[in-house]
Amino acid sequence: MAERIQKLIARAGLASRRQAEDWIAAGKVLLNDRPAQLGDRADLSVDRVIVNGQQLAAAEEQVVVMLNKPRGCVATLKDPQGRRLVTDLVADIPQRLFPVGRLDYNTEGLLLLTNDGDLALRLSHPRHHVEKTYLVKVRGALSEKVKAQLEKGIRLDDGLTLPAKVGNVRNRATSSWFELTLREGRNRQVRRMCDAVNLPVVRLKRIRIDFLELRNLPTGQYRLLTDAEIKRLKSDQ
Repeated sequence: MAERIQKLIARAGLASRRQAEDWIAAGKVLLNDRPAQLGDRADLSVDRVIVNGQQLAAAEEQVVVMLNKPRGCVATLKDPQGRRLVTDLVADIPQRLFPVGRLDYNTEGLLLLTNDGDLALRLSHPRHHVEKTYLVKVRGALSEKVKAQLEKGIRLDDGLTLPAKVGNVRNRATSSWFELTLREGRNRQVRRMCDAVNLPVVRLKRIRIDFLELRNLPTGQYRLLTDAEIKRLKSDQ
């Protein structure tokens, strides 16, 4: 069945649908040896689609994986320093997966990987405000005043953060644990927010994205999302 070319590119995991449209407009996509146009449709069983010099194969099965990312692992597809990649942990899956968003090198926890470019865009684009919850350990005590600051929004160098949710606070002698829920995904946001209120982060673990919870998934292990979970992720956005 013929489908719009940008959808085929996104499904193949090469780019989001929006980026695929930019490639088409820039003449980087060929349909049967001619420049593709926005609105063109193709059936990969009979049509030849070339994207940036690479022929697009028939669409593979779409997969979404929940990984419990360990610390000391890079959430990118390549690393010039040769560090371990998150894709190394899902190497036995035949589809070419890419991480949805980022987790810092020393941040652990729930990370989604997929070959579905449309879903990745839905989950990572700022306009959707997908909730993400982190378990945070900081040096020092989290006072009610600072808790209120985090919940109201923190002024960072790239602007005021959206209101956050703080819960399950456990203050100890020299450190505190709490859960922090955000609806945006700025670079190193949790660490920067905590630094701004003089509570350096000692440990950081993402435990929830939207309705998906990490629960007891072992560190470094993954599981495939069910069809029902994928459908709900798409319908929630």
